[in-house]
Amino acid sequence: MTGKTHITGGIAASLAFAQVSHYEPAILLIGGVAGALIPDICHGSSKIGRSLPILSKLISTLFGHRTFTHSLLFLLLMTVLFQAVLPNEALAAGILVGMISHIVLDMATKRGVKLLFPLRVTVRLPLTTSTGSFVEHLVFAALSVLSVYFGYGLFNL
Repeated sequence: MTGKTHITGGIAASLAFAQVSHYEPAILLIGGVAGALIPDICHGSSKIGRSLPILSKLISTLFGHRTFTHSLLFLLLMTVLFQAVLPNEALAAGILVGMISHIVLDMATKRGVKLLFPLRVTVRLPLTTSTGSFVEHLVFAALSVLSVYFGYGLFNL
């Protein structure tokens, strides 16, 4: 998936989560957008990879793309890290929701993800598409509609 689809997925997921949580929606939203970008730190051409090129190159060299940073292990480690260093629970929750949305969206691609890293098992959803395809544009549109839907009830746009 492209960066804009991941960002829109993070927005939709964090606004949906805000519907069922007690956290401040605006903080969840900020975290959701940030979290939607984090897993692609392993890809030098991604939005976050271009912002942090040295870290991106190191992670890519050590693990490759869609492996460690797209895994349950990474989510667990980030959860522990956020609990230790982030003073705001809503921000930590939003980042994690955004990261989960990213991983799920990448599971909808033909390449899938190494969700169970360090095991080399590739996990994909039953229906997949290619990054940048017409189907991804439809996913982007659907996520945009969901973002408006979930956001309307929270912010009374």
